[in-house]
Amino acid sequence: MFQPICQIFFQNGKILSSNNSLFDRVGGLPFFERLVERFYQGVVVDPVLIVLYAEPNDLDKARLHLTWFLAQYWGGPPMFNENRGDPKLRMRHMPFRIGPAERDQWLLHMLGAVNELSQDDLIRQELTDYFVKAAEHLRNDTGLPISSADYPR
Repeated sequence: MFQPICQIFFQNGKILSSNNSLFDRVGGLPFFERLVERFYQGVVVDPVLIVLYAEPNDLDKARLHLTWFLAQYWGGPPMFNENRGDPKLRMRHMPFRIGPAERDQWLLHMLGAVNELSQDDLIRQELTDYFVKAAEHLRNDTGLPISSADYPR
């Protein structure tokens, strides 16, 4: 018999699930919307990161996609999959040269947003652990003469 991994329901206008996920513990989608908004406040003024965006003057799609991904990853509804398909993060980021500088600046802004918005030490640590690992995983420029960032796409 099929058992759903997570049942989605609404409460006071918030999307919640029944599995006590981090998504639930932070209050649902509004937390991730605020997190992404705060993160992008740093990105738009960061010369290392802003050049990676195809449309640096209009980051609305990037904000939306990151919000969908994070909400889904942390136990919310599958908005990213429904709208964009399988996340395949490494593949989606391969066209961009992501080296230590880009990784570090990304983490600076994301962890700044996490620290500003999360009052709970356990939640903050869980988010931090994930973002540090994910940022390193997406790094594709080793600084060597030939890097995976140089491979034809």
